[in-house]
Formats: sequence, C-alpha cells, structure tokens
Amino acid sequence: MDEKEYSYAHRESATAKVIKEKQINVANADFAAAIGENRPNPWGPGYLKMYLFSALIFLTATMNGYDGSLMGSINTLPNYISYYNLPETGNTGTGIVFAIFQIGQMAGALFIWLADWRGRKQTIFIGCLGVIIGTIVVSTAKTIPAFTGGRFLLSFFGTFATTAAPLYFIEIAPPHYRGTIAGLYNTTWYMGSIIATFAVYGSHLHLADNGNLDWRLPLWLQMLCPGITCLGIMFCPESPRWLIAKDRHDEARALIVKYHANGDASHPIVALEMSEMTDNLREQGMVGWRQIFDVRDLFRTRSRRYRMMLNIAFSWFGQFSGNNVISYYLPYLVENVGITNTNTKLLLNAVYAITGWIAAIIGARLQDVVGRRKMFLWYITPHYIPPYCLIVIDPIRSTAGMIVCLSITAGTAAGYVETNSKSSSSASISFIYIFGVVFALGYTSMQPIYPGEVLTNDMRAKGMGVFQLTSGASGFVNTFAAPVALTNIGYWFYVFFVFWDLFEFAFIYFFFVETKGRTLEQMNEVFEAKNPRKASTQLVRVNKKTVLDEKGEKHAEILVV
Repeated sequence: MDEKEYSYAHRESATAKVIKEKQINVANADFAAAIGENRPNPWGPGYLKMYLFSALIFLTATMNGYDGSLMGSINTLPNYISYYNLPETGNTGTGIVFAIFQIGQMAGALFIWLADWRGRKQTIFIGCLGVIIGTIVVSTAKTIPAFTGGRFLLSFFGTFATTAAPLYFIEIAPPHYRGTIAGLYNTTWYMGSIIATFAVYGSHLHLADNGNLDWRLPLWLQMLCPGITCLGIMFCPESPRWLIAKDRHDEARALIVKYHANGDASHPIVALEMSEMTDNLREQGMVGWRQIFDVRDLFRTRSRRYRMMLNIAFSWFGQFSGNNVISYYLPYLVENVGITNTNTKLLLNAVYAITGWIAAIIGARLQDVVGRRKMFLWYITPHYIPPYCLIVIDPIRSTAGMIVCLSITAGTAAGYVETNSKSSSSASISFIYIFGVVFALGYTSMQPIYPGEVLTNDMRAKGMGVFQLTSGASGFVNTFAAPVALTNIGYWFYVFFVFWDLFEFAFIYFFFVETKGRTLEQMNEVFEAKNPRKASTQLVRVNKKTVLDEKGEKHAEILVV
C-alpha cells in the first residue's frame, strides 16, 4: 500500500503523547482515519438541519406506500366495487388496475436522466407536481379506463421523485451515516401505507352510507405528502456531487462543511470527501444529453457489468420476494384464512403497516452497524435470546427468515382450508405479520439505496432508471398474476415464493458486496478486484492510537499494519 493512498491515515506528531493503542480491522484506512476519535456529532447544528430537510424529502417515499395500501384497502369496499361494477374476487381486470402503476413506473424510468441534467431537486419537484395532477384525474374518474389512466400519471411522475430522492440521499448523506439517513427514506413507505389504510378505514366506518365518499376521500388525500414536498423542496441544498459535476466546487465544499462536519472546515472528512469526489468526477463526469439513451457505458467493463448485475438483482428481489403480494392483497389473504369482516381486514392492513414501519426504522440504523450483507442474509441474534424466541426476533436471516415465514404461512393456510381450524387461521395471519417484520428489517431501508450505492457517479442516474424498470417489471409480474393465482391456487402461491427466496439467499451470499464503512468513491477498489464480494468483506488491519497533543487535545492516528 503506497503512502499517497493512505495520506489521511497518517497524523503523527513529534510532541504527541500516546495514551491508548490497539489494533482494529476496518473496511478502509483513509475513511477510518478521517473519522477517527473526532466523529462529527450526529446531534450537532449541521446534522439537525440535515435531518429537517431530509424529513421533508422523505415524504416522497410515502407515495408508493400510500398507493399500495390504498388500492389493497378500497378494493374491499362495496361502494367502490359496485361503482365500477367490479367482481368481488380478484381477476385480470383487478390486476390491470394495480399493475398499471408498474407500467407507469417503467415509463417514468426512461426520463431519470433529468436528475443529471436539471439536478436532483428539480426532478423531485417535477415528480411531486405531476403526482398532484394524477391525483385529481384519479379522484374524479367516472370510468375504469379514466381511473386506470390517472393511476398511470401518478406512477409516471411519481417515479421522477421516488428515483431522484434516493439518488439525492445516497449522495448528500455523510458516508458514516449513509445507511441510516438514506435508509430512513424508504421507511416512510410505511407512513404512506398507514395514512392510506386509516383514511380508508375511517372513511368506510363513518362515510359508508354517504355515497362514494368513503373511497373518493382517500383518493384525494394521495396528494397530501407530495404537495408538502413541492412547497419546500427548492429550499433544500443540492447534491454535492451534482454541484461538483457542474463546476460549483465552492458550493459543494460549503455544503459538506455545514452538514457533514457541523461547520468545522478543518475536519479531515471534508478534505477526504472533496478530494475523492473531485478526482472521480473529473475522470468520469456525469451523463450529458448526448449519452441520455446510450446504455453501453453501463456495461462496457467487467466491473461495471458486476455493478449492474447487483443493481438489477436487488431491484427484482425487492419486489419479488412475496412482499408485494402481501402488501397489495393482505385483505384477500386474510379472507383466505377466515377473516371476512371489511373493517377487520382494513384494521389488520393498518397494523401490518405499523409493525413494518417500526422494524424498517430499526433496520435502517442497523445497516451502518451490522452491514448490508449481514442484514440481507443473517442479522445478528443476541446470545441471550431463548431458542424458542428466535423465530420472532432473529428471522433474518432476512432472506432465510422470509423462507421460514412463507413456509409456515403456506402450511397453516393449508391447514385452515382443509380443516377450518381457527388455530391454523390465527397462525397463518401471525406469520404473515412476522414475514412483514422480517422483510422490513432486512430489506425495506435498502430497496432504493443499495442499487445506487454500488454504481459510479456517472452510472448512478441511468442505473437508477434501470432499477425502476426492473422493479416495475418485477412488480407488474406478481401484482398482475396475484389476484388470479390467489383465486385459483390459494396457499400454493406462498410455496412458489419459498423456493424463489431460496434462490435469492444463494445469490446474495455469493455475489453481493458490502458497502458499509466506505465512501461511494472508495467502492471503486472493491469492484476492480478479481472477486468483488470477497474484496468488500476483507478488512484492513490497522493500529489505532489515541494521542494527546501539546494543547491537551485528543486525536486519533490510524497506521496500516
């Protein structure tokens, strides 16, 4: 390892007194040295301001969650079914109303290059404004074709915002908290789900005898969160990487000093990030208008093909692990095991969203503590937890836990169908909820984040377009097929996902890289390695010294062993 490569790792002083010394393993020595003992205070003024504008942009993630639970909920309302003359059980007509959302998502993905051209903020604004227009069309639709067209607009414009927002958080979050801050973005999917479910539940409870207001009102409320984001997004800072790509270096540095170092311009993390971002963007740049539809750059080298393999794989896995079927069709699923009261089904939908949100928030923080790979695969089980509790607390094994939960759900649902057993019905519903917690803990926070983390700066916008195309295709397949499959094969639909999740587990284990403990630019050395997965998990052994300087202040020195 040459001296230049680890220039940030050497901060020795002739007058410094060593008061503590130990050897530790780190993912990257430069990054470890820049953070050192002087990790910026996560409750400092800069971070608090970042949390404030992040909370505003987090609201864009509510759109997909709102739609998923909204459609799953109003699809059970008699007034909605009779108004559009729909069958009470799912069919292909029901499927296309749901699946048009994925079609709009795939169409919108073709325009994600706007984020490189006009910036992350403007793209989010355009997307949220378009969702408001789509909401008006859907809420006033008198026919199914008009309703379906409005849902296409919702998804098309929503994709602008829900793709640019993860890009924004991946690039603006400080590297030592990237998993947490960026990961929290997608957890508000559940916030949207909760708002939608309780809106439908309350409307149906109090307005069911008042014409069509019990399902029209929740449709109008779909513009609430994107409307709030529209009002404030232009007052938020822009991505520092986009600013550097546009030769606005001073603005980018001021942003990093303010939000990553709480105003301390001398903090080593500022110099490290500016140096890496500037060098990388000088070499690669961002997509220009001539390269908008040229996808060859995404696959031109072995390392880029590996990056795109992970991007596409995780995009598909995030929508095709059984989770979409559960969230969109939970009312149907619980009806299959004996729950037929409309209000009870809506309330169960709301509880499912609340438990998932809590788990997703915990999972977002653990991404920076445990690491992405372990969260996707295993999760850490405290040694003191009794074995009989593991199925509840440890089920991640995220992918492994989903396999277990779906297997038990299928078995207990079969028991109910064959014997009409109430205990089988209760067990099946319980494991549907445990599955939701497991998925939320390991996957939800990283669904739109990991596919962007593994891409280079010049690949990220177009690569996230591919992410949305893949995600939309995956969601289209299972949401279009789900109502028919649930009607015709019932619990065997769970069994299919058991075997699919087994495949996911093996793929993640052998190919997925770890992104924790590195800046986005430092991922280059991982993907240039012969075996990126192995390189990402191979730690560097360093000496960590805590020294006291002549002013009596403590500093950390990191020296490669």
